[in-house]
Amino acid sequence: MLKHLFAILFLMSLSQALGQSMSASELLDKAIDYHDPMGEWGNLQQKLFITMSYPDGRERLSEVTIDLPKEYFSLKSKTGENVSQYTLAKGDCSLMLNGSTDISEEEKKTHRLNCERAESMKNYYQYLYGLPMKLKDKGTQLSPTVATKEFKGKEYKVLKVTYDEAVGKDTWYFYFDPETYAMEVYQFFHDESKNDGEYILLSETENVGAIKMPKVREWYYNKDDKHLGTDTLTKSEPLQ
Repeated sequence: MLKHLFAILFLMSLSQALGQSMSASELLDKAIDYHDPMGEWGNLQQKLFITMSYPDGRERLSEVTIDLPKEYFSLKSKTGENVSQYTLAKGDCSLMLNGSTDISEEEKKTHRLNCERAESMKNYYQYLYGLPMKLKDKGTQLSPTVATKEFKGKEYKVLKVTYDEAVGKDTWYFYFDPETYAMEVYQFFHDESKNDGEYILLSETENVGAIKMPKVREWYYNKDDKHLGTDTLTKSEPLQ
C-alpha cells in the first residue's frame, strides 16, 4: 500500500514538473497570443505618435507611419525648430527637412538625413514596436531553453535570442511575466562578457488596433544603470 502511495505521489510530481516545463517556441507563442491575439501585426497600417524624453530635458516628437502591406514607412521627427522626414515606399527613398526636399549636403550631414539611416530607422521601429511578433522572423535563433530569472526584484520567464550574422550580431534577452506572458523587459549585449549594451523597462499598454504594445520604454545602460531616455507611445491612428 505504501509503495503504491509513493508511486502515485511520484507520478503526480513528475506530471506537475512536466506541466510546468515549456519550450522557447511555446513561450514565444504564448507571448504573441497575449500581445497580438488577432494576428494583426503582419497587416499593420497605423501611425504611431512617440515622444522621446532625455534626462537633460530635451524632447523629440515623432510620427511613425507603418503600412506593412504596402511596404511603406515614414518617420517625421521634430527636434527643436527642425522637422526632418524619412520615407521609404517599396524601397524608394525620399528625404525632407522643414517641408522641403531641397536639402544641402551640409544640412544632410548636420541632420543625419540619408537613405541608409532611413532604412536603419525603418528596421529599428518595426523591430521594437513589432516585438515579440518579430521574433518569428527569418534569421532569428531562439535558445531552446526557457530560463527563470529575477530582474529588478521580479521573477520572469526569459528567452535568449541571437541572430544569423546577416541579420544582427547582438545577443538579446526577453523577459515575460510568468502568469500573463506580457513582455516587460528586454535587454541586449554587443559583448555579454563586457556587460555592455542596454536594458529597456516596459510599462503600461497602448492598444494599437487589437495589438497590445508597450506604451512606455525606459532605456538604461547595463553596466551602470544610467538612464538614457524614455520614449512614450502617446497615441496611434489607423491609416485611411
